[in-house]
Amino acid sequence: MKFRADEIASVIQAEIENYRSQIDVREVGRVLEVGDGIARVYGLSGVMAGEMVEFPGGIIGLAFNLEENSVGVIILGDYLQITEGDEVKSTGKLLSVPVGEAVIGRVVDPLGNPLDGKGPIVTSDRREVETAAPGVAERQPVKQPLQTGIKAIDSMTPIGRGQRELIIGDRKTGKTAIGVDAIINQRDSGVKCFYVAVGQKESTIAGVIEVLRAKGAMDYTTVIVAGASDPAPLQYVAPYAGTAMAEFFMYKGEHALIIYDDLSKQAAAYRQLSLLMRRPPGREAYPGDVFYAHSRLLERSAKLSDALGGGSLTSLPIIETLEGEVSAYIPTNVISITDGQIYLQPDLFFAGIRPAMNVGISVSRVGGSAQIKAMRKVAGGLRLDLAAFRELEAFAQLGTDLDAATQARLDRGYRMVEVLKQGQYEPLNVIDQVLIIYAGTRGHLDKIPAGEVPAWEKQFLTFMNDQKSEIVAKIQEAKDLDEETMAAINAAIGEFQQQYASQKEATASA
Repeated sequence: MKFRADEIASVIQAEIENYRSQIDVREVGRVLEVGDGIARVYGLSGVMAGEMVEFPGGIIGLAFNLEENSVGVIILGDYLQITEGDEVKSTGKLLSVPVGEAVIGRVVDPLGNPLDGKGPIVTSDRREVETAAPGVAERQPVKQPLQTGIKAIDSMTPIGRGQRELIIGDRKTGKTAIGVDAIINQRDSGVKCFYVAVGQKESTIAGVIEVLRAKGAMDYTTVIVAGASDPAPLQYVAPYAGTAMAEFFMYKGEHALIIYDDLSKQAAAYRQLSLLMRRPPGREAYPGDVFYAHSRLLERSAKLSDALGGGSLTSLPIIETLEGEVSAYIPTNVISITDGQIYLQPDLFFAGIRPAMNVGISVSRVGGSAQIKAMRKVAGGLRLDLAAFRELEAFAQLGTDLDAATQARLDRGYRMVEVLKQGQYEPLNVIDQVLIIYAGTRGHLDKIPAGEVPAWEKQFLTFMNDQKSEIVAKIQEAKDLDEETMAAINAAIGEFQQQYASQKEATASA
């Protein structure tokens, strides 16, 4: 066999021309110990706080504690696959998640991996999980309503786009239901919704997703899941990941709503990580910076200035109390960060008053500026009236004789309580809310037995939308009530009262 020198030369020449120097320079460390979702790593001296590191098998970790001789890493995955002595590579990147239209309608984990079996999320857009909140100059006041569809909330503790309204109460008092109702009510508003489930039972999360799917809300909603069986690092990261996905739309000039369900469990996961990392415990064994963990998360919700596109991110964080203890550490922290709270009371819930909102403690610090003018007019004194009614009701239980005026206030109070009751997953259009609250506060229900109020309300709203649609359309267009419109509503209520009475008589005689 003869060698052809020119052929060999040409091959060598081609190799030299196409040679590219590619040296993969990475900082590499070794796992000293691993367990309970954290690892101690030796050798990563140049790693940054919050930087992603890579374990064998593609498992991601996050540099959490930078110590003199080692780095404490929280493992965002199955830590049981990592063993002592494994090689750890630094990536030089901060943790990021996929964002954009591709994540809408999907169920994902806190790293953006799909959990719904609908294939991979195809998007080139990514956003860092931890980013700085907008500054004062980059914001504008909250004045655009975000309708939840819940009469008690939209009338007494209104929520505006860009606001942070805390939902707080004991377990099983309807906290999640309020968040889910708010998502369902955004169907035609163009608001993108994000539901972050932290530390919830998998069966509960599946139930919420099923409700959202049945109501057609998954078309504009993303669910970020870090269930009770997921490691503490994923539960800790989940709210930040959900916020990054929602922020993408805010900075595009669109509107987004995010529900954190719930931050008590995220704080517990953070406490677990901090104690394992030997960080000094503070009050109730939480680390000293647990307030900062929540404040840097919730401050990212804002109404951006017009110069930045005027987008908004509204957040409804949920906090679970124990035995109504609102003055515990985490509840007081989050109350001080948010722009108001909706407090749900167990005894109201079990008495059948749902949503079980305590109007005395519940407040919105944005107030009437997050309401349409029509709602402001009909519901102006409703909160104070209901709080006074609760006191009067407690006094009346002493069995004393009441004068006619006090009895009339009590009777109206009972009817308003019935008006504000609402079934789960049945959000109501804001114009329908205005009409029924107008009827209640102006005394049109005083002669209707309290037990019949829900039936009256249902028939009345059907009557208004079918037979008096011009009044509804006028309020819808003006978002206000003038003297002429109020006179038209009064006349329509009078007409309906006659229909209702004759229908009732016909039913009784039959």
